[in-house]
Amino acid sequence: MIAPQRARGEGRLVAKAEGGRTRIAELYQEGCAKIRLPRTFDASMEAVLINSSGGVTGGDRLSWEFRAGEGTKLTLTTQACEKVYKASAGTAEIATRISVAAGAHVDWLPQETILFDRSALSRSLEVDLAADASFLAVEAVLIGRKAMGEVVRAGLFRDNWRIRSGGRLIHAENLALAGDIAALASRRAVLDGAAAFATLVYAAPDCESQLSKLRLALAGHALSGVSHYDVGGRDKMVARVAAADGFALRKILIPLISHLRKGASVPKVWTL
Repeated sequence: MIAPQRARGEGRLVAKAEGGRTRIAELYQEGCAKIRLPRTFDASMEAVLINSSGGVTGGDRLSWEFRAGEGTKLTLTTQACEKVYKASAGTAEIATRISVAAGAHVDWLPQETILFDRSALSRSLEVDLAADASFLAVEAVLIGRKAMGEVVRAGLFRDNWRIRSGGRLIHAENLALAGDIAALASRRAVLDGAAAFATLVYAAPDCESQLSKLRLALAGHALSGVSHYDVGGRDKMVARVAAADGFALRKILIPLISHLRKGASVPKVWTL
């Protein structure tokens, strides 16, 4: 029996500070994983990640690694939403590793992950921050596309995060949606019927001063909230956002992201 063809991809980007700008120190791409670097008009670097296979399904494997050198500023995003299609067998896997050196900042801002009926995905995010590095991460998930009338009745979605600062764990979470995802999402203690949700984590010295502004921005959204934590002297904020569909979710997320990026807009590929 001939095994089905499966997508494989590996991408790696290392950034360095040189001449007052963030520049490429190393760039590697293999298989369906592509990295493009559009021109920026400030000292930062923006990298757009592309899965040229057009989505993932059971048995696909993608691996990303990013290292931001001292004093660099790097924004990581994706060309489009990552679509997770029906899996006839196996589970798709996406692993991302990010390291942020002293005085550097990274924004991890991929576009939404779209789960289709009977899809199966397991992904991980591992982040290592220097003690004075800063980091913003936003991951959004759509349980089907409401405008297309899609319903995700069964599937598997696992999402594991580990964020460390100075070698110390400051954030860990394991999310799992399995089986009848539609019924699970309808529960009041889960998503209360929402079909789109996102997690935002911000680790930076100004976390506490930003807390009231984010709470004000989320005040009218019953399924959303934000909290501030001090973990061993390291500040972080965690926001959870849920909405009826992807468009409504973006309308909430974009102002939050722009605010935490000190007024900078979201990457242009995010344009509504």
